[in-house]
Amino acid sequence: MLGRPDYRRALVFCGLIGIPVALIAFWFLVAVHRLEQLIWTTWPKDLGWKQAPWWWGLPLLTVAGLVVGLVVTRLPGRGGHIPAAGLHAGGVTWKALPGVVIAALVGLPLGAVLGPEAPLIAMGGGLALLFARLVRAPDTEASNSLLGAAGAAAAVSALFGNPIVGAVLLMEVAGLGGPQLFAVMLPALLASGVGDLIFTGFVHWTGLETGSLSIGLPKPPPLDWGDVLWVLVLAPALAFLVHWAFVGGRFAARFVTTRTVRNTTLCALGAAVCVTLYAVATGRSPGEAALSGESTLAALAQDPHAWSVGALIAVLAFKGLAYALCLGSLRGGPVFPALFLGGAFGVLLSPLPGLGLVPAMAAGMAASVTAALRLPVSSVVLVVLLLGNVDTVALVVLASVVSFVLSQLLPQGPRVLAAGKRPAERTATDAPRAR
Repeated sequence: MLGRPDYRRALVFCGLIGIPVALIAFWFLVAVHRLEQLIWTTWPKDLGWKQAPWWWGLPLLTVAGLVVGLVVTRLPGRGGHIPAAGLHAGGVTWKALPGVVIAALVGLPLGAVLGPEAPLIAMGGGLALLFARLVRAPDTEASNSLLGAAGAAAAVSALFGNPIVGAVLLMEVAGLGGPQLFAVMLPALLASGVGDLIFTGFVHWTGLETGSLSIGLPKPPPLDWGDVLWVLVLAPALAFLVHWAFVGGRFAARFVTTRTVRNTTLCALGAAVCVTLYAVATGRSPGEAALSGESTLAALAQDPHAWSVGALIAVLAFKGLAYALCLGSLRGGPVFPALFLGGAFGVLLSPLPGLGLVPAMAAGMAASVTAALRLPVSSVVLVVLLLGNVDTVALVVLASVVSFVLSQLLPQGPRVLAAGKRPAERTATDAPRAR
């Protein structure tokens, strides 16, 4: 294939596309982050409050639901992918870009319990196709698929700060290799994780050396069997909870299709009520239960003792409910809220005998994000990247595989429309992708 001139030209063009897509993705993420800080932190303090008052999310999320509902009904592409259907690499053309941008820049900063990754994938693919159209590149199905995947990977890499995450995520999202790839990948991933656990255990128990790739960076406490046994409890519990949040999101998505603007607004208002109840019950900022949870997850990891047991239970309950409602009604990605819920669940269980904070958060995030995405390899890569160490990889792999298998075996709920389709265009391919 590398010997074909058309493929080499496409390779060069994809490399060039990465430049403008990454720049646009950068400014998009900056805008979302600045707007979130302005609306949820700066404005309340300017108005004299120490933090956002308990009712702050009610008007904001109501406006978000109204605007997203109008975008879905009035603009091409219906604002992008419905989050309850998971991540998708295709289905959004360059004509859908305005709707994707408006829905994301309004919904995410106003408190949608979603992340920016799905809009970025849609924007990256749409921008790549737009640039190809501007330079009059060949318009074929194969070239459009290639360019769309390249643009989406460039945008996602800008979000996660790592090109490997973008490449692996798009490989799994696009389903390259078909079911056979997953049939081989899942057992190989599990065997690798178990092999690493056994190998690490023998090195620890015997004290013998086999050679190491370590360069001397500080390590967390060594893993033990207590960590492994607790993961076998934690991972199924989180997979069950996150899976049913997605089932709830699919029911919300079906509810929205009957009266789109009204019902989208009602679902957003329901999410706002959840955020409000969290603030009233805990006395903490409603922003912790709203938004994607990306910045709150960092604060949680750095100072877990600042959260009481009651606050952790409340954020899991109310943010989880708001997550389900937003998955079926607003526009955004499912990754960061799932990571936060997994991390918070890990912090909640970390005091258990034989379980520590780092293993608990690692396994929790892996199980939660795998149940949300149904992409075990991408989930492992992403969580390992966030942790910044490889000493918990075996637990991350084990939690991810257990979560993936359980999520696949549970009832999946109603089907969800693909991006850009109207309710009348529902087809059998609109079901949540089963891996």
